[in-house]
Amino acid sequence: MLLHLDASARRASYSRRLSGMYAERWRTAHPGDGYVHRDLAADPVPHIGEAWTELCDYVLEHEISEISRYKEAVRTPAQQDAWAIVEPLLDEVVAADVVLIGTPMYNYSIPSSLKAWLDQITFPRMSLRGRSFVVTSARGGAYGPGTPREPLDHQERYLRDFFRGHFGIEDVTFVHAELVNALLDPALRHRRVEHDRSLAAAIEAVTG
Repeated sequence: MLLHLDASARRASYSRRLSGMYAERWRTAHPGDGYVHRDLAADPVPHIGEAWTELCDYVLEHEISEISRYKEAVRTPAQQDAWAIVEPLLDEVVAADVVLIGTPMYNYSIPSSLKAWLDQITFPRMSLRGRSFVVTSARGGAYGPGTPREPLDHQERYLRDFFRGHFGIEDVTFVHAELVNALLDPALRHRRVEHDRSLAAAIEAVTG
């Protein structure tokens, strides 16, 4: 199954465009497999609350590492409400072979809508090994290797570290369309060609 998430606040964004292209190719290649799409901007996942932290603490204290056993942590009505949010999100991730995330870079990092989703599905010592993660992103500037702004990239670095550290996932692919602001910012207009090249390379990566 392909689990497809979009996090951009823009309905017609480059990250959505790229993730949509990847999803279309994947679904054509896997016509018999399932597909689920979540728009985290249009239908945001709630931020975690105290009851969620209680679930997390129980799982940690009782050394529960199997995702199928997390429900054992539910003991109060508030925790049941928290679990009602978590359970369908976890079910989708567990069922997925590939998790596709379309996300912009906001303020050097990721949108809060994506962070909220990550917080809801993440518990101590859990593993999602065996799955692949693909991230299609759009960034206003250039943050690739060797660029002056590379140290400010807390988007790819954060997600890569998160997937590895929390989920045990090494199979992660990032596809970036950079310098999107060259389309609007007079100070970046001279870099429009670089943006066009970056976008063309990203499209080739998700469709080729």
